[in-house]
Amino acid sequence: MIADALKARIAADPDMTELPSLAEVMRDHKVSRGLALRAFGVLRQDGLAEPAPGERWRVVRSGTRIDRRPLDQRIADIITAEGLEVGEAFPSASALADRFGVSRPTVTKALEKLEAAGLLAGGGQGRVRTVRAVPTREERS
Repeated sequence: MIADALKARIAADPDMTELPSLAEVMRDHKVSRGLALRAFGVLRQDGLAEPAPGERWRVVRSGTRIDRRPLDQRIADIITAEGLEVGEAFPSASALADRFGVSRPTVTKALEKLEAAGLLAGGGQGRVRTVRAVPTREERS
């Protein structure tokens, strides 16, 4: 029943790219977490949705290309896509969370990986994170 309601929402809104959060489904349908998860499982089984680690479940539409790479790799692409140079300020965790539709703690983990890899420097509370190195073609692929 919940899965059918979600299927109807997906069909009615061609711009829908992610499912409502688990908490929203539980609240809107007055069901337990287990029942909401089962509904998501039905959508996955039907090929209409897929889990995205650290993000909300994505709606799967035929002919749509989804970037399934880890978040840290997608964030690293910003350096080259926006032509950032060494020493330039990098977008904040809050801005990245909005851009990728994930939580700030999820972005922070990805940024820590990029700092460990030597691509970003700085960071931390109240400090501006900067580009330390521009990724080479091999690092991006």
